Amino acid sequence: MIRRRTLLAATAASAATLAAPAIARAQAMKLSFYYPIAVGGPIPAIIDGYCKAFHAETGIEVTPVYAGNYGETLTKAVTAIKGGSGPQLAVLLAAEMHSLQDLDILASLDEIGGLEGDGKAWLGGFYPAFLANSVVDGKTWSVPFQRSTAIMYYNKTAFTEAGLDPEKFPLTWAELGAAAEKLTKRDASGRVTRWGVKMASDVGNAQWTFGAIANQAGHVLMNQAGTETYFNDPKAIEGMAYWRGLASVHHATPEGITGWPALSPDFLEGNAAIIQHTTGNLTNLRSNAKFPFGVAGLPGKTGPRTVVGGGNIYFFKQASPAERAAALKFARFLTEPARAADWSIQTGYIAVRPDAYQTPALRDYVIHYPPADVARGFLPVAVGELSTFQNQRVYQALTNNIQACLSGKLTPQQAMVNTQAEADRILKPYKRG
Repeated sequence: MIRRRTLLAATAASAATLAAPAIARAQAMKLSFYYPIAVGGPIPAIIDGYCKAFHAETGIEVTPVYAGNYGETLTKAVTAIKGGSGPQLAVLLAAEMHSLQDLDILASLDEIGGLEGDGKAWLGGFYPAFLANSVVDGKTWSVPFQRSTAIMYYNKTAFTEAGLDPEKFPLTWAELGAAAEKLTKRDASGRVTRWGVKMASDVGNAQWTFGAIANQAGHVLMNQAGTETYFNDPKAIEGMAYWRGLASVHHATPEGITGWPALSPDFLEGNAAIIQHTTGNLTNLRSNAKFPFGVAGLPGKTGPRTVVGGGNIYFFKQASPAERAAALKFARFLTEPARAADWSIQTGYIAVRPDAYQTPALRDYVIHYPPADVARGFLPVAVGELSTFQNQRVYQALTNNIQACLSGKLTPQQAMVNTQAEADRILKPYKRG
């Protein structure tokens, strides 16, 4: 699909380019675009295709640099910018807004001129839940693109084998714990051959998992300004106890650390009946699963709740004014309704604009494959990902304590009290008044 569109776009653009004045063609430039790879599947090929189509249409060459996961991409982008050779734009976690502002490396859309003309109308066309991480102090700092919510994927065959209804996913913590116990399989020696449920607790992902769990207990972990956290709240402790209990009480998930990269293979190989993952993994699993699987919202203490996540497009002030304008033009190209629809179809990420769901392609896709629209239905019960100043340091403190708790070295209360104390120390310089 991409190859055909790219070829058509390239043919049309080539004719336009030949007809354009030489002075216009001489203004073509090159942009460096840092991009994280967070899930499996052919995402680099899709991004490569978009960059080629944009070049054919505009004459602007965008070179994607696949720099690892979100954390690695952030580190590499900041290092390159400080070294004077950084990218003009990058997809980084939407939750990194405060930390990126603190580094003083961003250019806002207001500075670039992105809100002039029809810019405000374009910006107002995004889902508010995804745009919430973009606006601070009256300025817009990023464009939603690779966005998701956390959802559950579950093996319907395993549900049937365990005597569970494959069309009815658990809605509460109690129901999930009971179902996960039944789904866990052991051989004659007692060795686990299939875990009931797996959720990521490794560096870079534990905070996303826990942010969803906290929301499931009716709790938000930080203030909007990114200067305070609330880890030692009873509801946060209750959420940590629930997560720990999946192993210590229900014996339905492994003790200790579970890595994000292993979740998809474990699910596809039948080693985990349920995984908590991103909507962006849907197309990958659909293409590779050898069994019927379902897509569901995350359970909660009393009902489903989740967390939004994923990356926004950021623009960097070290770029020239012309490069910034070109970078914004590329961002608008990526988020056009038809392309946002194509991106959702090819990856499973939620299209960031409601009008994308009105395009014939995405409307028909959802009709014929309803699981593709499950995650969007949970946006009303989603909260933003943990986002503070010094985000990576706060994430590391939280992850260290989560892992200690999941390994049985700390109680849930100790883990959360320790995290709060460290977060208070990190954020002290940013508290106002």
